[in-house]
Amino acid sequence: MTFQSKVLGLFMAVLWPISGFAGVVEDLPEPPEYSGTITLEQVVAQVLVHNPELKVFSLEQRAREAVALQSGLLPNPTLAVEVENVAGSGSFSGFSQSETTIRLSQLIELGGKRGARMQASSYSRDLSDRDYEVKRIDVLTQASKAFIDLLRAERQVDLNNELLALAEKSLTAVAERVRAGKVSPIEKTKAEVELSAAKMGVGRARNERFAAQRNLAVTWGETEPQQQRALGDLEKIEPVPSLETLFLKMDRNPDLTRWVSELNRRQALVDLERSRATPDVSLEAGYRRIEESDDNALIFGVSIPLPLFNRNQGSIAEARHRLAKAEAQQSALAIDLKHKLAKAHQALTLAYSEVISLRTQVVPGAERAYDAMTEGYRYGKFGFLEMLDSQRTLFQARIQHLQALANYHKAVLEVERLTGASLGPVETPAGGGERSDEN
Repeated sequence: MTFQSKVLGLFMAVLWPISGFAGVVEDLPEPPEYSGTITLEQVVAQVLVHNPELKVFSLEQRAREAVALQSGLLPNPTLAVEVENVAGSGSFSGFSQSETTIRLSQLIELGGKRGARMQASSYSRDLSDRDYEVKRIDVLTQASKAFIDLLRAERQVDLNNELLALAEKSLTAVAERVRAGKVSPIEKTKAEVELSAAKMGVGRARNERFAAQRNLAVTWGETEPQQQRALGDLEKIEPVPSLETLFLKMDRNPDLTRWVSELNRRQALVDLERSRATPDVSLEAGYRRIEESDDNALIFGVSIPLPLFNRNQGSIAEARHRLAKAEAQQSALAIDLKHKLAKAHQALTLAYSEVISLRTQVVPGAERAYDAMTEGYRYGKFGFLEMLDSQRTLFQARIQHLQALANYHKAVLEVERLTGASLGPVETPAGGGERSDEN
């Protein structure tokens, strides 16, 4: 499965939205509510059609196609008309002694110049296609990462809404205990402060979600996006393959395959400069009218430059040096990409480990501690601050888990970008429908 097909299939499912702790003033303007849903497949379609950077490459492709067309055209013939022995003195004052010559000449390219020129233009056009492919994958990777950020932001909103609901529930419970005289009124004040902080967290999370929607829309050239809920699955993760396995896939890297076309083009330019060392021949044929004797005659001629001084040796040497330079650049790029892939693999491995640790240990442990603290507070074993601290620890762990998931999927995209290949099949969760939004 190629990277492109992975982009089209990645995250096709149901995603949980999210939110984060952190305060924002309560009177911030509310972003618009949802007007629909959007999947990664729809994002990819929008980007491919409307991204302004891709439109630029499309125009460049057309320009190089025009260059290829021009390179195959034959030289135009030349028509020359000469009138001699006129407007002079004596017997040459009129046209009676004039000679009129009409010549037609045609340049004949030798040495395979036209074929070499067409070959170089063909490789140049192929290189343009490769450049477009590189930019297309870069843009799709950027859009996919923005889509992941939106998924994370939506789940963060949900988490903050859950925290707000718990804060409201806690305030109600504390108020009842205060009325019953079981706890000090100061605990109600603490609960009210916590509720205000939860409301500010919801406001900030919603605005972060709106910013994520804007960043996603920018990838297809919009600055004021429609408010659409992203559908996808961040929970699905796969074990990380070994670095050696990824190195074996690097021959599909679009930057490296682009240099294959570049080297072909450079070699074609060397061949073109070599062909220009062969002199061209100009053939000439014409008609001459001699007024003095009332005679007509045909003329023929041929002209060939003598390559005594200029044999195009400078341009040939330049083309060879540029070919060697391109080969060196390709080697340097391969080394650099291996280094980047090693770093991306390290980041992916770390993100995967964090997800597993948070999913199997940290979050379950925080949930158990929160349940125990809540139960203990109900029976007066623990104070409100202790219960509140366990609640914050739980939600912070969930946010860390969510961020780790987002980091994992972004790292997957980065590795796939560097290898040009998918890391493995992606399954769509059963019943991948929409969640209702009440945020």
